[in-house]
Amino acid sequence: MEAILIEDEQAVRLATAQTLELAGFSVHACASAEQAQHYLNAGFAGIVVTDVRLPGMSGLDVLAQVMAADADLPVIVITGHGDISMAVNVMRTGAYDFIEKPYAAERLQETALRAQEKRRLVLENRVLKQTLAAHPDTPDLIGQSAPIEKVRKFIQNIGPTQADVLINGATGTGKEVVARLLHASSGRKGEFVAINCGALPESMFESEIFGHEAGAFTSAQKRRIGKLEYAHGGTIFLDEIESMPLALQVKLLRVLQERRLERLGGNTLIDLDCRVIAASKMDLLALSAEGRFREDLYYRLSVVSLALPRLNERRQDIPLLLAHFVQKAALRYRKSVPGWDVARLEMWRQRDWPGNVRELRNFADKLVLGVLDDEPGALQSGIAGAAQDGDTLPKKMDAYEAGLIAAALKAHGGNVAATAESLGIPKKTLYDKLKKYRLLEARNAD
Repeated sequence: MEAILIEDEQAVRLATAQTLELAGFSVHACASAEQAQHYLNAGFAGIVVTDVRLPGMSGLDVLAQVMAADADLPVIVITGHGDISMAVNVMRTGAYDFIEKPYAAERLQETALRAQEKRRLVLENRVLKQTLAAHPDTPDLIGQSAPIEKVRKFIQNIGPTQADVLINGATGTGKEVVARLLHASSGRKGEFVAINCGALPESMFESEIFGHEAGAFTSAQKRRIGKLEYAHGGTIFLDEIESMPLALQVKLLRVLQERRLERLGGNTLIDLDCRVIAASKMDLLALSAEGRFREDLYYRLSVVSLALPRLNERRQDIPLLLAHFVQKAALRYRKSVPGWDVARLEMWRQRDWPGNVRELRNFADKLVLGVLDDEPGALQSGIAGAAQDGDTLPKKMDAYEAGLIAAALKAHGGNVAATAESLGIPKKTLYDKLKKYRLLEARNAD
């Protein structure tokens, strides 16, 4: 962890640097903003802590400079001459926080650590987005909750490696989405090949996955390349691997160990450069104890494993997911985007969603098509977040956005900084939207 500290008074600079160092930061202590220019750049992985009154450029000048270069670089502004108008101006400009002297060391340390965590997540997401830019067809991982951030971290750490992965998750939690993201971040040039083991008849299983030579069986008139071989240089995704016949599990285990395979009816060993990502909605270790899944294959696959959260374990993400699916459904069906009130959105957030994200996506389709048989009056009117049937698409989108912001603001007790962070937008942008949608009253109630 790194911090750029800008403070002109030597004694205060030394004390503040020590406070940050005790929190685990490596501190670049500067007596002026000009001296800090060497460290200030868009790729800086740490945070900035600056006093307001400085010789030459002021701390507010530093803040403006940083926001122009990288609005996601956290700047903590400290002053002994602050007032309410300055605090509001600083926060609207984009500062991460505003601290008045004198302050407790713990206050600065806690703020700095939170800012550093935010910076880490921002940079990780940037790397992931850059990687995914080379794979435009790869679905995005929607959400900002702690469980989904943990999944993102896993993808960032494990994706670039060549390790095989076992994904466990209930139906509809996004196992294939994660598998595609792992492939996209791997840098592999080969194909992503998905196969649902539960949908293959047992009689076709070996031929489909391992391939066959001409004459291997009665209807095998010519050679067929199997899915594993087709995925050479890429990734194969074996969904519902618990459905794979036990006899073929032995063959798969050997392929994973030796990275070579034989086609059905053949004698030639074929080298295989293929990453294997398996997925299951079952507890494979429990199945192996019952003799329904090979224990050695389980341990071979589970060296690197990931458990996906259910939707009701990441309720914070439901508004974002719903917005994403509704927009896609509206485009697909050429329908207008419906609106709803905050109370209804909260009711939807509290549903159990046994079908997880897949169920929410189907729900969004029904909402757009107007065929929800258990949600009378889903369209609504009235205050912020309201949309009328005759409104244009931009008006309905504004109404929908206002509803999301109002709900997030309420969930965070009117705290603008926390609300902005949960929505993934700069505080200045949120202030502008609060003013646009006349939601500043909710802010003033804080």
